[in-house]
Amino acid sequence: MTVSFPRLAARTARFTLGIPRNIAVAPDGSKVWYIRTPDGVTRTGQMWEHDVTTGEEVVIVDPGSLQVDGVTGGEELSAEERSRRERSRESGTGLVDFTVDDTGRWATFALSGRVWAVHLAGRAVTELPSVGAAIDPRVDPRGRLVAYASGGALRVMGITGQDERALVEPESPTEVWGQAEFIAAEELDRHRGFWWAPDGGSLLVERYDEAGVNIWHVADPEHPDREPAAQRYPAAGTPNAIVTLWHVGLDGSRTEIAWDRDAFEYLVGVMWTPHGDPVLQVMSRDQRRAQVLAADVATGSTTVLRDLVDDDWVEVTSAPRFAESGRLVGLEDVDGMRRVVVDGEPISDLTWQVRSIVSTHPDCVIASASQEPTEVQVVRFGLDGSAEPVTTGPAVHGAVVGGPTTVIVRSALDHPSTTVTVHHGEDDEARQVTVASEPPPFEPGITLLHAGTHALRTAVLFPRDHVLGSRRLPVLMDPYGGPHAQRVVASSRAYLQAQWLADQGFCVVIADGRGTPGRGSAWERAVRGDFAGVTLDDQVAALEAVAEQFPDDVDPSHVAITGWSYGGYLAALAVLRRPDIFHVAVAGAPVTDWRLYDTAYTERYLGDPNVQPEVYDRNSLLPLAEKLDRPLLLIHGLADDNVFAAHTLTFSSALLAAGRPHSVLPLSGVTHMASAEVVAESLALLQVDFIRRNLL
Repeated sequence: MTVSFPRLAARTARFTLGIPRNIAVAPDGSKVWYIRTPDGVTRTGQMWEHDVTTGEEVVIVDPGSLQVDGVTGGEELSAEERSRRERSRESGTGLVDFTVDDTGRWATFALSGRVWAVHLAGRAVTELPSVGAAIDPRVDPRGRLVAYASGGALRVMGITGQDERALVEPESPTEVWGQAEFIAAEELDRHRGFWWAPDGGSLLVERYDEAGVNIWHVADPEHPDREPAAQRYPAAGTPNAIVTLWHVGLDGSRTEIAWDRDAFEYLVGVMWTPHGDPVLQVMSRDQRRAQVLAADVATGSTTVLRDLVDDDWVEVTSAPRFAESGRLVGLEDVDGMRRVVVDGEPISDLTWQVRSIVSTHPDCVIASASQEPTEVQVVRFGLDGSAEPVTTGPAVHGAVVGGPTTVIVRSALDHPSTTVTVHHGEDDEARQVTVASEPPPFEPGITLLHAGTHALRTAVLFPRDHVLGSRRLPVLMDPYGGPHAQRVVASSRAYLQAQWLADQGFCVVIADGRGTPGRGSAWERAVRGDFAGVTLDDQVAALEAVAEQFPDDVDPSHVAITGWSYGGYLAALAVLRRPDIFHVAVAGAPVTDWRLYDTAYTERYLGDPNVQPEVYDRNSLLPLAEKLDRPLLLIHGLADDNVFAAHTLTFSSALLAAGRPHSVLPLSGVTHMASAEVVAESLALLQVDFIRRNLL
């Protein structure tokens, strides 16, 4: 039986299964470790080792061969681990993460809430005697100890399991040690809650207390006998968890790292210098000011290394770090572009928008950066101001560096596959790491445009059998369109779903408007206070540009729009505000009232709803309910703990009160990811059917 494309895309995790990820390189560059599934349809991640000299690839850990409670190959996740994976959008099973010590001798990972150690040279895997449901086990840099979070405590034991004990334990049910709080994991890109000192003799440990955070509930209407799940959720304008940082010794002694928490509520990043000194980055609640602080572990006092101020917000990017030379390296917005800054001085020029720091070296900083926003290159920025691209061409690149070895991951526009290449020292002969992903059943045909006065990066896809000029097709806009996410990138694999939609008889248009990353500070900040105006205007501009570019191929009198999350908000907004242009919408997991979304994301762009209620009203869908006169399908997972189902249900109630017909599709037991095969397939087919019935 032929498998439909939507089901195949879900089964292969959008054709990413089988691609090496979580790549780590030994400090001497001799080995590369990574997680990879055995093929393109199996979700169980295995730990692999690549020998840089010989090119040999070996499975180090196969979860299917490990016994948990006497059962081989089973896996059971705690509620805490499920939440942690939801925050990181992790849908894999088996191994999803691991850590390796600085000697390259030991690795650790979690499986089914247990801690496991791997002696890498002997390839011996051992379960350690952990307590409770273990989260995020990390081996210390010297390879002697393992720390992990469990039951709100941070625990430690020897690498072979001896002397297991709690270092710090909660004193109340709302207190947690050693884990990132919800906001850090969901919005600040910090998923860790403890950090080993370089000598393995102590740790920096986060403690958070959610006592003041409002309790929300996620019910399971399909099973009314089950109690709703309670969750502390910091909605915009309400209290966050109280976050502190502590220096904890192996004897359980602890010293609080002090900073002005009233002025700087968010703990953004934590690191140790190579010489054993803690450095942290904190940020104000309104996110317009951040500080990089050096800490004294003996007294807990801090001194300011960098004080960053922005009239809109300080962008959260790669956490600052110290190079071996002792220089402070970070990313800062300077003169309109995100730049590599060393000891306060930018070393990258204004032609590069820097995305992230890869590694630091005595004479340079290696980073990912863009000149053309659809492409991401790996660039070596010299301390003398030079810039040497390590990669070139229309593609999205990433890199991991260890000693003399660099691993380059490339996803290009000319082919839907991904390549992983190992480069060692001055050796010109690069070795390929095996990619076992499932080959897509087709290659998308992509036309990239610079649309409108803002040169909006826009992708256009027609049915693969379409002959230009032969007929005018209805248009399907498929945006995300919001901050911190790009859809229009130089990667063929990114357009497979869009090509399938186009093959259903549409011209599919994907446009990245103002607010999306990669185009400088002013571009990102154009949405400040105005989601509803700027992001919708840019979708209209992209549509008009496509209609002008292809007058004989698109029919602007038949336009649909679909999207998920922010894209769902944008889709619903489109038919409410511009029914003259958009004729039908499918809105998946839409944010309908920004007061119901979390603090850090929403307040960054719209401010405090207690201070600026009019801004929230202006960007809400609820006041627009009475304007709906186009077909609208709302889809929402009832187990979504990011964009709660309350968004769709509240909006549906407003539409009902206004007497406006609409459709609602609730997804029982489905979270924000909606990645299960049957769900993903059915959703795709139902959306196309809804659009066809109401547009054509």
